[in-house]
Amino acid sequence: MVQGLRSSRNALRRGAAVALALSVALASVSPVAAQSLTDRFKGLFGGKSDEPAQPKPAPVPGQPADDDVDCPQVTVRAGASTYAVGATGKPAVGNEIRFQATITKMARECFRNGADITARIGVQGRVIAGPAGAPATVEVPLRVAVVQGGVGEKVIASKAYRTTVGMSEGGSVPFTFVAEDLVYPMPSAKDADTYIFYVGFDPQALSPEPKARAKKK
Repeated sequence: MVQGLRSSRNALRRGAAVALALSVALASVSPVAAQSLTDRFKGLFGGKSDEPAQPKPAPVPGQPADDDVDCPQVTVRAGASTYAVGATGKPAVGNEIRFQATITKMARECFRNGADITARIGVQGRVIAGPAGAPATVEVPLRVAVVQGGVGEKVIASKAYRTTVGMSEGGSVPFTFVAEDLVYPMPSAKDADTYIFYVGFDPQALSPEPKARAKKK
């Protein structure tokens, strides 16, 4: 009996020691939430947060450095933050939804290229399978545009893209897409503050490009 009590006490002591060691170890780990917004954007654009930033090339004489280039804010176009697809011939509502995509995060970079600006717009989102069952892969249509705001909104440049997302058994898959080739004329100093980047889903991006008409001989 005495030996049994001693064994139980030793087991309790070992358990307490393990619990204390785990609590100390957990307390010493830096929380992931402390990751800076800059680091997350580096990851979005394909870089690694633990790598030193690569030096930028010197600007052309008489041309401002990239740090001096106004890079418009990026936001989701109203009404274009979600994209749902229904079963064949059915509206994308309720139990007829095959999958739905949403945009969760955005980022942007701007570079001066002569009289133009080349923008890199990053989009992160998630595709969730619906009750009707998602296919193995889905096509996600996106549109990125730079717009001059004001009384009469003016589209400066706009491009449609598509990205393929492979679905998993869990039915919830993140995706990342970076538009590398949005180019537009550098705005004047008085107009620069009115520019804005819009991103959103655009089903028309899945439509085939119209064929060029053959020239009559």
